[in-house]
Amino acid sequence: MSFEPIVAILLYIAATSLLGIKLYRPVDSQNKLRIIFLLFGFAALLLHAKFLYISITIGSGLNFSFFNVVSLIGCLVALIVMVTSLFRPLENLLLVLFPVAAIALLLEGLVPGERLLTTGTLSTGLRIHILLSICAYSLLMISAFQALLLAVQEKMIKAKRVAKVINILPPLQVMENLLVELIVIGFFLLSLSLVSGMMYIEDLFDQHLVHKTVLSIIAWVTYCILLWGRWAAGWRGKKIIRWALGGFITLLLAYIGSKFVLELILQRV
Repeated sequence: MSFEPIVAILLYIAATSLLGIKLYRPVDSQNKLRIIFLLFGFAALLLHAKFLYISITIGSGLNFSFFNVVSLIGCLVALIVMVTSLFRPLENLLLVLFPVAAIALLLEGLVPGERLLTTGTLSTGLRIHILLSICAYSLLMISAFQALLLAVQEKMIKAKRVAKVINILPPLQVMENLLVELIVIGFFLLSLSLVSGMMYIEDLFDQHLVHKTVLSIIAWVTYCILLWGRWAAGWRGKKIIRWALGGFITLLLAYIGSKFVLELILQRV
Protein backbone atom coordinates (compact mmCIF):
# COMPACT_ATOMS: atom_id res chain seq x y z
CA MET A 1 0.00 0.00 0.00
CA SER A 2 1.32 3.44 -0.94
CA PHE A 3 1.88 6.48 1.26
CA GLU A 4 -1.39 8.37 0.53
CA PRO A 5 -3.93 5.80 1.81
CA ILE A 6 -1.99 5.20 5.04
CA VAL A 7 -1.90 8.93 5.82
CA ALA A 8 -5.56 9.29 4.81
CA ILE A 9 -6.58 6.46 7.19
CA LEU A 10 -4.64 8.07 10.05
CA LEU A 11 -6.31 11.42 9.30
CA TYR A 12 -9.74 9.75 9.27
CA ILE A 13 -9.01 8.26 12.70
CA ALA A 14 -7.76 11.61 14.04
CA ALA A 15 -10.79 13.49 12.67
CA THR A 16 -13.21 10.92 14.16
CA SER A 17 -11.47 11.19 17.55
CA LEU A 18 -11.65 14.99 17.47
CA LEU A 19 -15.35 14.88 16.60
CA GLY A 20 -16.01 12.49 19.49
CA ILE A 21 -14.10 14.73 21.90
CA LYS A 22 -15.92 17.82 20.62
CA LEU A 23 -19.30 16.41 21.60
CA TYR A 24 -18.36 16.47 25.27
CA ARG A 25 -16.54 19.78 25.38
CA PRO A 26 -18.07 23.13 26.43
CA VAL A 27 -19.51 25.18 23.56
CA ASP A 28 -16.81 27.87 23.79
CA SER A 29 -14.01 25.35 23.18
CA GLN A 30 -15.84 23.43 20.41
CA ASN A 31 -15.06 25.95 17.65
CA LYS A 32 -11.28 25.41 17.88
CA LEU A 33 -11.70 21.65 17.77
CA ARG A 34 -14.12 21.96 14.84
CA ILE A 35 -11.58 23.88 12.76
CA ILE A 36 -8.91 21.22 13.34
CA PHE A 37 -11.50 18.48 12.66
CA LEU A 38 -12.44 20.11 9.34
CA LEU A 39 -8.80 20.41 8.30
CA PHE A 40 -8.08 16.75 9.12
CA GLY A 41 -11.31 15.59 7.49
CA PHE A 42 -10.85 17.45 4.19
CA ALA A 43 -7.16 16.42 4.06
CA ALA A 44 -8.17 12.76 4.48
CA LEU A 45 -10.80 13.07 1.75
CA LEU A 46 -8.33 14.74 -0.61
CA LEU A 47 -5.76 11.95 -0.19
CA HIS A 48 -8.51 9.33 -0.46
CA ALA A 49 -9.73 10.89 -3.73
CA LYS A 50 -6.19 11.01 -5.11
CA PHE A 51 -5.66 7.30 -4.41
CA LEU A 52 -9.06 6.49 -5.91
CA TYR A 53 -8.17 8.34 -9.10
CA ILE A 54 -4.95 6.33 -9.44
CA SER A 55 -6.75 3.04 -8.73
CA ILE A 56 -9.74 3.59 -11.01
CA THR A 57 -8.17 5.27 -14.06
CA ILE A 58 -6.05 2.66 -15.82
CA GLY A 59 -4.84 3.54 -19.32
CA SER A 60 -7.86 3.81 -21.59
CA GLY A 61 -10.27 2.21 -19.10
CA LEU A 62 -11.92 2.54 -15.69
CA ASN A 63 -11.32 -0.12 -13.04
CA PHE A 64 -14.68 -0.49 -11.26
CA SER A 65 -13.69 -3.50 -9.16
CA PHE A 66 -15.74 -4.30 -6.04
CA PHE A 67 -13.46 -2.67 -3.47
CA ASN A 68 -12.74 0.30 -5.74
CA VAL A 69 -16.47 1.01 -5.96
CA VAL A 70 -16.98 0.52 -2.21
CA SER A 71 -14.10 2.92 -1.53
CA LEU A 72 -15.48 5.43 -4.06
CA ILE A 73 -18.92 5.40 -2.43
CA GLY A 74 -17.39 5.66 1.06
CA CYS A 75 -15.35 8.69 0.01
CA LEU A 76 -18.25 10.34 -1.83
CA VAL A 77 -20.70 9.82 1.06
CA ALA A 78 -18.22 11.27 3.58
CA LEU A 79 -17.50 14.22 1.28
CA ILE A 80 -21.20 15.02 0.78
CA VAL A 81 -21.85 14.91 4.53
CA MET A 82 -18.70 16.91 5.26
CA VAL A 83 -19.67 19.71 2.88
CA THR A 84 -23.35 19.64 3.91
CA SER A 85 -22.40 19.78 7.60
CA LEU A 86 -21.04 23.29 7.01
CA PHE A 87 -24.68 24.39 6.54
CA ARG A 88 -26.91 21.65 8.03
CA PRO A 89 -26.74 19.55 11.25
CA LEU A 90 -25.20 16.40 9.73
CA GLU A 91 -21.73 16.52 11.26
CA ASN A 92 -22.27 13.76 13.83
CA LEU A 93 -22.91 11.22 11.06
CA LEU A 94 -19.19 11.42 10.35
CA LEU A 95 -18.53 9.55 13.61
CA VAL A 96 -19.64 6.49 11.61
CA LEU A 97 -18.90 7.56 8.03
CA PHE A 98 -15.21 8.42 8.51
CA PRO A 99 -14.39 4.97 9.97
CA VAL A 100 -16.41 3.38 7.14
CA ALA A 101 -14.43 5.39 4.56
CA ALA A 102 -11.15 4.42 6.27
CA ILE A 103 -12.04 0.70 6.23
CA ALA A 104 -13.12 0.91 2.56
CA LEU A 105 -9.83 2.62 1.69
CA LEU A 106 -7.84 -0.01 3.59
CA LEU A 107 -9.63 -2.85 1.75
CA GLU A 108 -9.08 -1.10 -1.59
CA GLY A 109 -5.35 -0.96 -0.90
CA LEU A 110 -5.01 -4.51 0.46
CA VAL A 111 -7.32 -6.42 -1.90
CA PRO A 112 -6.61 -5.39 -5.50
CA GLY A 113 -9.14 -6.36 -8.14
CA GLU A 114 -9.95 -5.61 -11.75
CA ARG A 115 -13.24 -5.04 -13.54
CA LEU A 116 -12.20 -2.88 -16.47
CA LEU A 117 -14.63 -0.77 -18.47
CA THR A 118 -13.04 0.55 -21.65
CA THR A 119 -13.86 4.24 -21.92
CA GLY A 120 -14.19 3.95 -25.70
CA THR A 121 -17.17 1.59 -25.30
CA LEU A 122 -18.95 3.84 -22.77
CA SER A 123 -21.48 6.14 -24.40
CA THR A 124 -22.27 9.52 -22.87
CA GLY A 125 -25.66 8.22 -21.74
CA LEU A 126 -24.10 5.22 -20.00
CA ARG A 127 -21.58 7.46 -18.21
CA ILE A 128 -24.46 9.66 -17.02
CA HIS A 129 -26.27 6.52 -15.80
CA ILE A 130 -23.23 5.38 -13.81
CA LEU A 131 -22.80 8.85 -12.27
CA LEU A 132 -26.50 9.10 -11.35
CA SER A 133 -26.45 5.61 -9.82
CA ILE A 134 -23.44 6.36 -7.61
CA CYS A 135 -24.86 9.74 -6.49
CA ALA A 136 -28.30 8.24 -5.76
CA TYR A 137 -26.79 5.36 -3.81
CA SER A 138 -24.55 7.73 -1.83
CA LEU A 139 -27.39 10.06 -0.84
CA LEU A 140 -29.69 7.21 0.12
CA MET A 141 -26.88 5.69 2.18
CA ILE A 142 -26.61 8.99 4.05
CA SER A 143 -30.37 8.91 4.60
CA ALA A 144 -30.06 5.38 6.05
CA PHE A 145 -27.45 6.55 8.57
CA GLN A 146 -29.65 9.56 9.35
CA ALA A 147 -32.56 7.17 9.97
CA LEU A 148 -30.42 5.14 12.39
CA LEU A 149 -29.38 8.33 14.19
CA LEU A 150 -33.04 9.39 14.41
CA ALA A 151 -33.92 5.97 15.90
CA VAL A 152 -31.18 6.37 18.53
CA GLN A 153 -32.41 9.88 19.31
CA GLU A 154 -36.01 8.68 19.81
CA LYS A 155 -34.80 5.86 22.06
CA MET A 156 -32.75 8.28 24.21
CA ILE A 157 -35.72 10.61 24.59
CA LYS A 158 -37.97 7.72 25.67
CA ALA A 159 -35.29 6.69 28.18
CA LYS A 160 -35.48 10.27 29.58
CA ARG A 161 -31.93 11.15 28.57
CA VAL A 162 -33.12 14.43 27.10
CA ALA A 163 -30.15 16.49 28.34
CA LYS A 164 -27.65 14.34 26.41
CA VAL A 165 -29.79 14.46 23.27
CA ILE A 166 -29.98 18.26 23.40
CA ASN A 167 -26.20 18.53 23.74
CA ILE A 168 -25.39 16.09 20.94
CA LEU A 169 -28.20 16.28 18.36
CA PRO A 170 -30.54 18.89 16.85
CA PRO A 171 -34.29 18.77 17.72
CA LEU A 172 -36.20 15.65 16.66
CA GLN A 173 -38.34 17.54 14.13
CA VAL A 174 -35.24 18.99 12.44
CA MET A 175 -33.65 15.53 12.23
CA GLU A 176 -36.81 14.02 10.74
CA ASN A 177 -37.25 16.79 8.18
CA LEU A 178 -33.60 16.43 7.17
CA LEU A 179 -34.11 12.68 6.67
CA VAL A 180 -37.06 13.29 4.37
CA GLU A 181 -35.12 15.93 2.40
CA LEU A 182 -32.26 13.49 1.84
CA ILE A 183 -34.68 10.77 0.70
CA VAL A 184 -36.45 13.16 -1.71
CA ILE A 185 -33.16 14.11 -3.42
CA GLY A 186 -31.90 10.51 -3.44
CA PHE A 187 -35.26 9.25 -4.79
CA PHE A 188 -35.15 11.81 -7.60
CA LEU A 189 -31.63 10.72 -8.61
CA LEU A 190 -32.58 7.04 -8.33
CA SER A 191 -35.54 7.68 -10.67
CA LEU A 192 -33.24 9.33 -13.21
CA SER A 193 -30.78 6.46 -12.83
CA LEU A 194 -33.45 3.84 -13.55
CA VAL A 195 -34.78 5.75 -16.57
CA SER A 196 -31.28 6.28 -18.02
CA GLY A 197 -30.43 2.62 -17.40
CA MET A 198 -33.48 1.42 -19.31
CA MET A 199 -32.57 3.74 -22.20
CA TYR A 200 -28.89 2.90 -22.57
CA ILE A 201 -28.38 -0.68 -21.34
CA GLU A 202 -28.88 -3.03 -24.30
CA ASP A 203 -29.18 -6.56 -22.89
CA LEU A 204 -30.06 -7.10 -19.20
CA PHE A 205 -29.51 -10.87 -19.35
CA ASP A 206 -26.21 -10.73 -21.21
CA GLN A 207 -24.86 -8.10 -18.81
CA HIS A 208 -26.10 -9.90 -15.63
CA LEU A 209 -28.23 -6.91 -14.63
CA VAL A 210 -31.67 -8.50 -14.14
CA HIS A 211 -31.42 -9.00 -10.36
CA LYS A 212 -29.85 -5.57 -9.93
CA THR A 213 -32.62 -3.91 -11.94
CA VAL A 214 -35.42 -5.78 -10.14
CA LEU A 215 -34.04 -4.95 -6.69
CA SER A 216 -33.50 -1.32 -7.70
CA ILE A 217 -37.14 -1.07 -8.81
CA ILE A 218 -38.29 -2.65 -5.52
CA ALA A 219 -36.20 -0.06 -3.65
CA TRP A 220 -37.72 2.71 -5.80
CA VAL A 221 -41.25 1.50 -4.95
CA THR A 222 -40.31 1.35 -1.25
CA TYR A 223 -39.13 4.96 -1.25
CA CYS A 224 -42.20 5.94 -3.27
CA ILE A 225 -44.48 4.42 -0.59
CA LEU A 226 -42.43 6.15 2.13
CA LEU A 227 -42.86 9.58 0.54
CA TRP A 228 -46.57 8.95 -0.06
CA GLY A 229 -46.95 7.93 3.58
CA ARG A 230 -45.14 11.05 4.73
CA TRP A 231 -47.08 13.53 2.59
CA ALA A 232 -50.50 11.87 2.29
CA ALA A 233 -50.83 9.88 5.52
CA GLY A 234 -48.62 11.98 7.80
CA TRP A 235 -46.18 9.20 8.70
CA ARG A 236 -43.57 10.10 11.29
CA GLY A 237 -40.98 8.50 13.54
CA LYS A 238 -40.68 4.73 13.45
CA LYS A 239 -42.66 4.24 10.23
CA ILE A 240 -40.38 6.52 8.25
CA ILE A 241 -37.27 4.99 9.84
CA ARG A 242 -38.36 1.42 8.99
CA TRP A 243 -39.25 2.20 5.38
CA ALA A 244 -36.05 4.23 4.90
CA LEU A 245 -33.92 1.35 6.18
CA GLY A 246 -35.92 -1.21 4.18
CA GLY A 247 -35.43 0.78 0.97
CA PHE A 248 -31.71 1.15 1.53
CA ILE A 249 -31.17 -2.53 2.40
CA THR A 250 -32.86 -3.46 -0.89
CA LEU A 251 -30.68 -0.94 -2.73
CA LEU A 252 -27.61 -2.31 -0.94
CA LEU A 253 -28.41 -5.79 -2.24
CA ALA A 254 -28.97 -4.37 -5.73
CA TYR A 255 -25.71 -2.43 -6.06
CA ILE A 256 -23.14 -3.85 -3.64
CA GLY A 257 -24.67 -7.31 -3.09
CA SER A 258 -24.93 -8.16 -6.79
CA LYS A 259 -21.43 -6.83 -7.46
CA PHE A 260 -20.04 -8.88 -4.55
CA VAL A 261 -21.65 -12.08 -5.83
CA LEU A 262 -20.56 -11.57 -9.46
CA GLU A 263 -16.96 -10.55 -8.75
CA LEU A 264 -15.94 -12.26 -5.52
CA ILE A 265 -18.07 -15.41 -5.33
CA LEU A 266 -18.96 -16.57 -8.84
CA GLN A 267 -15.47 -15.84 -10.18
CA ARG A 268 -13.99 -18.19 -7.56
CA VAL A 269 -16.42 -21.04 -8.10
